Amino acid sequence: MTAHDPRLHAFRSDLADARLKGEVAADRFVAGRPARISVPVADIRKAPALDSGVNTQALFGDDVLVFEDREGWAWIQAERDGYVGYVADTMLGERDHAPTHIVSVPRTFLYPGPDLRFPIAGQLSMGSRVTVTGAAETRGTHYALLPSGEAVIAGHLRPIGEVAGDYVSVAETFLGTPYLWGGVSGFGIDCSGLVQLAMRMAGEDVLRDSDMQAVSVGEPLQPGPDFTGLRRGDLVFWKGHVAIMTDAETMIHANGHTMLVSREGLKEAIARIGYLYGVPMGFRRP
Repeated sequence: MTAHDPRLHAFRSDLADARLKGEVAADRFVAGRPARISVPVADIRKAPALDSGVNTQALFGDDVLVFEDREGWAWIQAERDGYVGYVADTMLGERDHAPTHIVSVPRTFLYPGPDLRFPIAGQLSMGSRVTVTGAAETRGTHYALLPSGEAVIAGHLRPIGEVAGDYVSVAETFLGTPYLWGGVSGFGIDCSGLVQLAMRMAGEDVLRDSDMQAVSVGEPLQPGPDFTGLRRGDLVFWKGHVAIMTDAETMIHANGHTMLVSREGLKEAIARIGYLYGVPMGFRRP
């Protein structure tokens, strides 16, 4: 990463974040306007165009700063991980209710009211933040009520600030989830997105991309001869890829080989990946 990585700092030649004044060159500096993601998943793109690549995503309830709103696109920075990019401006709303709970299962449904027999009104991923304003029970099922009048299964939420004890166990709940380049949700996720979301649910916010994680998460680790020094929770990095050790010999990762979140033996993965990306570049222990 450079001192001012454009993925993590909002600056262009014509416009930049006011906090960067004196550090980068730009024609104009502006303070970011607070906003919040108002759709289940928002693609954050490299450029303000639908055919532009998706670098990452933001989830319902994520807070962002908006530096420009032009021709249907907003240039934003996600406050949680600092990622900068463009989203459709229809995906943004006001910060009008303080979130109280976070979705703690890979996926859940929104209902127009507290009844699982109602046609669903939407769906949310793990990590989405919601505001609970009430509770209801229908035929023994408990619901949390949202300001919109919609309902979500109460057992699929936990209070913000209550965290999982083991981030690897969180990652394991995503087994079978489709691989999606740039994905960070229960609907589709990539390798570093899996690491980031699982760690977030365990109370640790980490940077988004694998190259960022490879120099910032935890401490460097020497795996020892024949990788015998590895244990559950350690991270293995290849060029452009990261996996989570579930025990001393097995890892879990979102990968383009199976196009799923799947388990794989470390030695088998090293042999399979080697011809494309070489041997692992490093190991870290969170």
